Amino acid sequence: MLQTLAITGPIYLVIALGFLAGRAGIFSKLDMRVLGTYVVRFALPALVFTALSQRPVGEVMNGRYVLGYAVGSLAVMMAAFGWAWRWRGKSFTLSALCGLGSSSSNSGFIGYPIAILVAGPSSAAVGLAMCMLVENLLMIPLTLVMADSGHAGSGKWHRILVQSLTQLSRNPVILAIVGGLAVSLIGIPITGVLARSINMLAMSSAAVSLFVIGGTLVGLRTKGMRRDVTTIALGKLLLHPLAVGLMMWLVPPSDPTLRAAAVVFAATPMLSIYPILAQKYGFEEMCAAALLLATVLSFVTISVALWLLGPVLQWSA
Repeated sequence: MLQTLAITGPIYLVIALGFLAGRAGIFSKLDMRVLGTYVVRFALPALVFTALSQRPVGEVMNGRYVLGYAVGSLAVMMAAFGWAWRWRGKSFTLSALCGLGSSSSNSGFIGYPIAILVAGPSSAAVGLAMCMLVENLLMIPLTLVMADSGHAGSGKWHRILVQSLTQLSRNPVILAIVGGLAVSLIGIPITGVLARSINMLAMSSAAVSLFVIGGTLVGLRTKGMRRDVTTIALGKLLLHPLAVGLMMWLVPPSDPTLRAAAVVFAATPMLSIYPILAQKYGFEEMCAAALLLATVLSFVTISVALWLLGPVLQWSA
């Protein structure tokens, strides 16, 4: 357990530093949005591009990994959606958002820094790229279509789907994935000044993203929403990694270290833009509260997951 804490400790210390900096007023909410924009638009795309462009396409596009992660995530999403809609009597829109919160991970901001210590930098970066493919091309568009179909005054579902895909086509991470795969396929070497510049941006991703997570937690509250918020958070931290882990056991990827990377990514809290996606429908407070609770609880759940991946299952590198 001490070895596990040695891995997770630095991650949460940087998150705590970001929280304290925000709480003390050193960085404002606007400052954190600026830093988050830098990570999403520059650092993370550079990281993904570097990971994909420097490896053969056949090694990067691991179909078993994508299949296992996608099926595990979809299963959890549908379970959370059914719980909220049928059992709790929530609206179709809110139920879709509950499903997203339980099944889509903060792969770049929290998952990657931990996965790089568990599975190694190469497997962690490849796993990150494939997780982002699943999240950005499947989970988020599906949620938006479901949420908009239950939202009063929304357009037809196919129009919503086209709008979602159009927005995703401009996403810097998606563009980095396409660019990295193209460079790898063609075999263009990235060297010299350009390579060093991209690597500098990529190296800044982990620390800045963790700092931003801490800063965005300042001022969030869970009062009055504890039952729903707790269920979403526990679904994300427990059910999602269990489902993905089961799929990685049933359909193991060719690279064994990717099994551990997949479980680590699934074990992280929900994606940081979760409350932002919910703003359109008026449910941003509940989603932000779920994000806060999941981030706090994940210190314990991720530590347990890493202990299981290492001494118990021996999946980690």
